[in-house]
Amino acid sequence: MSSESENEVDVKEEKPILEDYNELIRKANKIPVKHKRREEIRKAIRQKKKLKKKDRDSRRKEAEALGEDAPPKQVPHTLESLREKDETMVNHEGSDSEVEEDIKIDEFESYFNQSYVPKVVITSSANPCLKTRLFLKELCQVIPNSTAFHRRQSAVKKMISSSIERGFTDVIVINEHNKEPCSMLVTHLPTGPTAFFRLSNVKLTKHIKRDWREITSHRPEVILNNFNTRLGVTIGRMLGVLFHYDPQFKGRRVATFHNQRDYIFFRHHRLVFLLM
Repeated sequence: MSSESENEVDVKEEKPILEDYNELIRKANKIPVKHKRREEIRKAIRQKKKLKKKDRDSRRKEAEALGEDAPPKQVPHTLESLREKDETMVNHEGSDSEVEEDIKIDEFESYFNQSYVPKVVITSSANPCLKTRLFLKELCQVIPNSTAFHRRQSAVKKMISSSIERGFTDVIVINEHNKEPCSMLVTHLPTGPTAFFRLSNVKLTKHIKRDWREITSHRPEVILNNFNTRLGVTIGRMLGVLFHYDPQFKGRRVATFHNQRDYIFFRHHRLVFLLM
């Protein structure tokens, strides 16, 4: 009973903070002078932060005073905590027979048996902008044994047929919108599968104050993280077959694909070892 009443007090104490903040914001928005209006909004934000910090400190002191009788710590809701459990989650602790069967019959089994070396062709839409061309150039440096192909007005079907004849194993097509790379089409040759990805927040090496010349020719290590569903396993294997199966650890290059909140975050970086 005591914990429930204390939780109710916490909720009631939180409301005045938000009400005072909203009232200050409403008053500030009525100020006609722009710089004064911004100044009042900043003051309201700072005041809200101070009140929240004061409230947290009081709750912490109260919990320390109560000891074991303190109410449980409140856990905020996040997208991950509110996500419904996926029935296709892979059981990593034990054997998952369905996933094992999928792996045995999928189109990437020959790659993982090391029966061939990946050979990738990377292209774009017709007449790409400068950023897309630079993105293609850096992708060719990230993915070993890859070639950039400027297809101009050539159709995708015709280009794929030509790639199969020349012994390419995968095709990547980068599309753009408003002079920004916006999507990526990945096709595994010769019979698929094909996956379509939307691109967002594409950063080149110059945007992170690095030089593309620092990218060495060593084959990178590939890290696939959090691909835990049956579809995720297939997507992870599809991205993995773009890279050589034998990384050169001497170059300290790492390509990371991290799956979270229905997004795949990609990072290409180098490991740095510090001597303590």
